[in-house]
Amino acid sequence: MSSLSPPHALPQAQRPIATTNMRGSVFIVALLIVVATLGALRKDVTQGFDEVAHASYVAHIQHTGECWPTLTDMRMLEPVQFTFTDAPNYLNHPSPYYALLALLGPTLEGHPNAIIVHRLINIAFAALGVAALLMIGIYARFSPPLFCAYAVPLACIPVLTSLAGAVNNDNAAFAGGAVTMLGAWQLIATGRARWLALALVGVLVASWAKLTGLMLAGGLLSGVLLWLAGRGRFRMPWIAPLVLVLALAAAPYIVLIVQYGSPTPNTPGQLALLHDGAQLAGWDNTAHMTPLGYTAYFLGSFILEWMPILAPRNALNYGALVIPVIAALCAIAGIAWSLGRIARKTETALDVIVVAGALAFAATLLVHIVFSYQRHVGFGWMMDAYPRYYLPLIAVVPLAGLSLLDATTQPRVRHLLIGFFVVGPIVFRLLAGPLQ
Repeated sequence: MSSLSPPHALPQAQRPIATTNMRGSVFIVALLIVVATLGALRKDVTQGFDEVAHASYVAHIQHTGECWPTLTDMRMLEPVQFTFTDAPNYLNHPSPYYALLALLGPTLEGHPNAIIVHRLINIAFAALGVAALLMIGIYARFSPPLFCAYAVPLACIPVLTSLAGAVNNDNAAFAGGAVTMLGAWQLIATGRARWLALALVGVLVASWAKLTGLMLAGGLLSGVLLWLAGRGRFRMPWIAPLVLVLALAAAPYIVLIVQYGSPTPNTPGQLALLHDGAQLAGWDNTAHMTPLGYTAYFLGSFILEWMPILAPRNALNYGALVIPVIAALCAIAGIAWSLGRIARKTETALDVIVVAGALAFAATLLVHIVFSYQRHVGFGWMMDAYPRYYLPLIAVVPLAGLSLLDATTQPRVRHLLIGFFVVGPIVFRLLAGPLQ
């Protein structure tokens, strides 16, 4: 399909299309910034996404001046006056994201209103991520209907605006993954080293935010580089920067392993969270699930948490979940189609990104389920299925939908699919319930 496989030069007739897509992108990014900022100004710090813990991490670095603090020394802030308590902080992430906020933002300890500035920094991360993903559609020169089918699902990511307006390392991971995807896409399309450099910067940002960022962004770029090598397009001068970035990306987790014996340490705060949380929920007295049963539970919870809400869900909320389920099934079909095109050596950048991203997503999800099951067996814990961890590669889903469109030859079916990809996310966002 020509709209998915554009020429290298931009014909005069296509320039209005590029302008339209650019205007749509600017509108979406601006809308995100406005909505997230309004939420940041009025959000209760105790509601959703562990913001008190993340803010406490930043405040600890500001208080001690340690860029790489000892995790076992960190304490939680009291959420009203922002003074330190004796309660241990349960976060076990590396510190670069928190050190950056500590440097750029005002002092948090004793200044609860200062968190607004730190939230604005996170909004900048989220806006950068969305802008990078939308630039893929602009560089790819999608026709306006295809661009809408790609962009609207990104604009309607349920947790994005609420997460953007909170202090949370998922925002940095999202930005890093998005930049990695943009760089990888253009590396495939052009073969230019500057796009590899951009992708490597994205991997570093995502990796230094959290371990899943390393796995997702690093996995995507690894898959793309393997494809380039298989097609004889890998260049030997790339090896040195790749090795350097790999070492830098992995360094925080190597240090954590040396210090604590794990890249995700079970600190006293983490152990207290697991034990007390399971006890409070009554999970510690329930029989442990089998691995297969837990996998089914995890995937079900993963779907539910695509739209996290505070109030009990009603029938309408549950019914709306059929929309992301159908979208996921369409994405799986698109991934299969892209795999076939790669096997036939007729692939485009779309197919390579979709398959590499899907493999990284699946590998991370498998590790996540195994890790979560170990916590379930050890503590009864049952709250690890958070889709926001996968935001660094969330664009794989609408891109795989475009791959399915590429495989569809009947105009009526294509129109129905485009309509679903555009209208479905909007309807889901309206019907599924209020966010955390």
